[in-house]
Amino acid sequence: YIQAVRFAERMRESKWMVITGAGDGIMKAGHGGAGVEASFGVSISLPFEQKTNTIIADDHKLVNFKYFFTRKLMFMKEAMAVVLFPGGFGTQDEGFEVLTLVQTGKALLVPIIMMDAPGGTYWETWHRYVEEHLLAPGLISTWDMRLFRVTDDLDEAVREIERFYARYHSCRYVGDLLVLRLSSPLPDAVVRELDEEFRDIVARGRIEQRAALPAERGEPELAELPRLVFPFARRHFGRLRVLIDRINDA
Repeated sequence: YIQAVRFAERMRESKWMVITGAGDGIMKAGHGGAGVEASFGVSISLPFEQKTNTIIADDHKLVNFKYFFTRKLMFMKEAMAVVLFPGGFGTQDEGFEVLTLVQTGKALLVPIIMMDAPGGTYWETWHRYVEEHLLAPGLISTWDMRLFRVTDDLDEAVREIERFYARYHSCRYVGDLLVLRLSSPLPDAVVRELDEEFRDIVARGRIEQRAALPAERGEPELAELPRLVFPFARRHFGRLRVLIDRINDA
C-alpha cells in the first residue's frame, strides 16, 4: 500500500494522472498518492467485497461498470502505462490480459510493470513461473519477456515509464505501414542503424523517417511530428518494444 501511494505521488509530480479500479486497498492507495484531481476511477458492481473508495466516490471522474470486460476495455483504451501491484485473481487476470493483447498486437505497446514492495517476492515468484513454465517449453518467445519489467524499485518503475515516452510519442497503422510518431527527429545515421538492426521485423523495404502521411490528415495536432515508417511484420512485438527503447536512447 505504501509503495503504491509513493508511486502515484511520483507520477502526479511528473504531471501524470492515475486510473484504478476505484476500490479500497491498492486501488485506494493509487488515488491517495495521486490526489483526487489527478485520479480517475473505473468501478464495478459486485455482490460482495468491493466498494468505491472515499477519495474518488463523489468525483465526476468515477465511472461505474456492470461487466468486467467493459471495465478492462476502458483500462486498456485509456492507459498509457500499466503498473500491477500484488493482488488476487483480478490482478492476475488483468495482468495476463494486457500481456496477451500487447503480445498479439490487439493493443498498442505501453510500459507494463509488475511492482513489488521493497524486498517483496510476489512478482519475482510470478516471474520464475513464467520463465519455467511458459518460456522454457516454448509457449512464449524470448522477445515476449521484453514486454514487461518486474521491480521493487520505485525509481526504476518511474524511469521505465518516462523513458518509454522520452522520444517515442505514439503509433498507428496506415494500411500495412506502421507509423511511429516521435517528439523529435532522429539523425539519419541512427535511422540507418535501426533499419539494419531490426530488419527481422520489417516485412519489406526499409525503415524510413518521413513526415505525416496523407492518411493522417484527420489528426492535425500531430502533423508536425517526425515519423519512422515501415511495413511491420506484426510478430515479435517484444522486438518492437526493443526498437522503441533504441529510439528513446538514441
